[in-house]
Amino acid sequence: MKYHLALGRSIDLERIAHDAELGLCPRHVMWAISQRLGATIHQPSGHPVSFFDKIGSKISSRPEHWALARKLSEPLDSNDMILCTGEDVGIPIATLCGAKRNRPKIAVFFHNIDRPRGRLAMKLFRLADNIDLFVSNARLQLDFLRDWGVSESRLLRLPEQTDTAFFTPGVSQPNKQRPIIASVGLEKRDYRSLAEATADLDVDVKIGGFSKDASAMAQAFPETMPANMSNKFYSWPDLVQLYRDADIVAVTLTENKFCAGVTSMVEAMACRRPVVVTKTQGLADYLAPPGIATVVNPGDAKGLRDVIAKLLNNPQEAEAQARCGYEFALKEYNSENYVEVLTGRLASL
Repeated sequence: MKYHLALGRSIDLERIAHDAELGLCPRHVMWAISQRLGATIHQPSGHPVSFFDKIGSKISSRPEHWALARKLSEPLDSNDMILCTGEDVGIPIATLCGAKRNRPKIAVFFHNIDRPRGRLAMKLFRLADNIDLFVSNARLQLDFLRDWGVSESRLLRLPEQTDTAFFTPGVSQPNKQRPIIASVGLEKRDYRSLAEATADLDVDVKIGGFSKDASAMAQAFPETMPANMSNKFYSWPDLVQLYRDADIVAVTLTENKFCAGVTSMVEAMACRRPVVVTKTQGLADYLAPPGIATVVNPGDAKGLRDVIAKLLNNPQEAEAQARCGYEFALKEYNSENYVEVLTGRLASL
């Protein structure tokens, strides 16, 4: 079997692997998978976009994803197996490659298919018939796929992972003036509630939630940032140090059915920091293990303020939670296990 890896966005995985060796960034799990399988990596760039590709993108994905799928549909056959890193590239590939009589095996990672355009794509492109393995890190996404008739044998729940050799405990910077509440990420973030909860606390709130998308920034942040709140871009080494400096890592979210926030939650746990997380539908499974995090309800600024104050005023309790989360992350969320499980399942198709 010849293996292929189709990326949803263009990434220089080889360069990332080089930088990871130097300790400049975490290892990329897709590079490890490509190396384990000897897979050819395909990027969604550099392929001529046709009128057909533009039409397809009106329903799902971007024109460059359809262009890549169209290119791959010609040479790939039953001797090939292709893993798609997301539904953005997976839907076009399943549509075009899946329509072939002698089609390749297809596996797709689904992040957020349970929404109107996802339902339309499932029906119009007959995805339930054209994909051999549906992978997700969220139980609710797999429940949605079951409702569309996908058999249990073609479903794989693969919990989130992080590079626990990069995100590690360490010493806080010595010049810290007061407690730090750190928060990272932008997807489905609720920094408005975090601002309301911490505006009158004697803390520094440091956020790494930067984007060029002004609309996304406006939705996540309050119109006026409190004086004790800042937001900026952090390099990978600086991000690790931010986690280490944090007295608490807050993952504040709006309600959602996928796993928004799980990456920063797991990274913070791997750095042995106490975590406060909004209890969303998508994160329910991740928050079920006892003692790994403190949870608050969506939009509950008062509840968020209370748990932050409680952890700051009870350092032994905060440390006990941090230790519990750290041990759980090392066991359950390391990238080595992730690679073993996924490559094993792909080899069995």
